Amino acid sequence: MPEGGKRTGNAGRADAGGSAAARKGRRGASERLPLSRERVIRAAVAVADEKGAAALTMRAVAEPLGVEAMSLYHHVAGREDMLDGMVDAVFAEIDLPPRDTDWKSAVRHRALSARAALLRHPWAVGLMDSRSRPGPATLRHHDAVIGAFRAGGFSVPMAAHAVSLVDSYLYGFVLQETSLPFKGAAELDEVAGAILDGMPDDAYPHLAELAGHVLRPGYDYADEFAFGLGLVLDALGPDALQQP
Repeated sequence: MPEGGKRTGNAGRADAGGSAAARKGRRGASERLPLSRERVIRAAVAVADEKGAAALTMRAVAEPLGVEAMSLYHHVAGREDMLDGMVDAVFAEIDLPPRDTDWKSAVRHRALSARAALLRHPWAVGLMDSRSRPGPATLRHHDAVIGAFRAGGFSVPMAAHAVSLVDSYLYGFVLQETSLPFKGAAELDEVAGAILDGMPDDAYPHLAELAGHVLRPGYDYADEFAFGLGLVLDALGPDALQQP
């Protein structure tokens, strides 16, 4: 044995390596972010974005967090509570109607922002107003939208009409948009071209005409949303403007 009882060679290196690994493991454990409701909700949104809301289980959310499913129950009461938090997180991504402009511009800005958020999270379209326990971002959002109409001279009943109309158009359009069998101009060309090729000549002249329109260079389906939104907003107005 070497002088002083010191171990050398492979055994000493193994001990040193083991000690280093142990220290690294302890550092990793101490540096790991603690589990929180915010992290659970963020992970749940990521799972739903990738796989859809149907795939949302406690185990599916726990896996990317590196914890057991039971650990989540310290932060969310269950799947429904998790959905409440997820919907609130999506509402938090939507811009509130700006206060320094007219009501029509403010509502248009909010609708465009809402469409963008819902396209990022397609699973949320059917859930946005379904929660019986809305979170703070949801409540703040709805209050601001109603406030934009009220500041524009809408009475409470007319504001109720306006919110219902705008949101019905918004959610309905996004639901249709996310259900289309194409994403982007390249896929649109492929899908529409295949449909046209399979149609008998002159059997559906109006459909063929419209297909030619949407296949022209520069066509963007997103423009249809802006066009329809403009019609909806032009049809609305403060009560004094709605009198016969």
